[in-house]
Amino acid sequence: MTELWVVVPAYNEQSRIGGTLDALAAQTDLDFTLLVVDNASTDGTADVVHGFAATAPFPVHLIREPEKGVGCAVDTGFRHAITHGALLLARTDADCLPHPYWVAAARAALDAGAGMVCGRITARRDEHGPLGRAAFRGVVAAASAFGRIRPAHRGPGYLVPYRMHAGNNMAITARLYLAAGGMPRRPSPTDRTFLNRVRRTSPEIVRSRVMVVENSTRRLRAYGLRRSAHWYLDRGSGDLTPDPR
Repeated sequence: MTELWVVVPAYNEQSRIGGTLDALAAQTDLDFTLLVVDNASTDGTADVVHGFAATAPFPVHLIREPEKGVGCAVDTGFRHAITHGALLLARTDADCLPHPYWVAAARAALDAGAGMVCGRITARRDEHGPLGRAAFRGVVAAASAFGRIRPAHRGPGYLVPYRMHAGNNMAITARLYLAAGGMPRRPSPTDRTFLNRVRRTSPEIVRSRVMVVENSTRRLRAYGLRRSAHWYLDRGSGDLTPDPR
């Protein structure tokens, strides 16, 4: 059994998860086990995963998490992987496209002594044109800047300064994941809360510019620019669904 597991939470991603699986199959480092956590999907997500598993270049596991919420799916997946021997954990989402060096970059950072490594996100090129991708970059940059000055993200209890990370592009050691208490078991947003748990536990958090994931911009399409900014600034989704499809 491999020591590195990649965990992918998925909910009703029949039309998109195939691209994510293909991107993982195209990694330069294939020495990992893939675990897809089906968060009570009602479509054919599981069928796509089963079909991929038949010819995948690495072991593929599929488990079901009936409790709704990306935090529940991620936490269940990480703890399942740890129970089955994982020492290193990486996560992306079922609507994302990891670049070919993603796994290799995550492994390199963790092997070099990092407890957690956060990668760089860019907008998927198949969902918006140049203006939409530029808007996505602007929203993410604004949210990152806001996060650094927000009082809740500062204080003597933190062992390292705040820098926003994307939950769909991160890796962590099993040791640090358990020590920090794991992912909050709730619907999105969970990433900031989890990052702050890790920041209170360890200063071993690094950034990797070469660990790249293309992020879905469908929230931008569903919410519009203003409400998307509201979301990324940690203001929630208001009367909109927190998980747009």
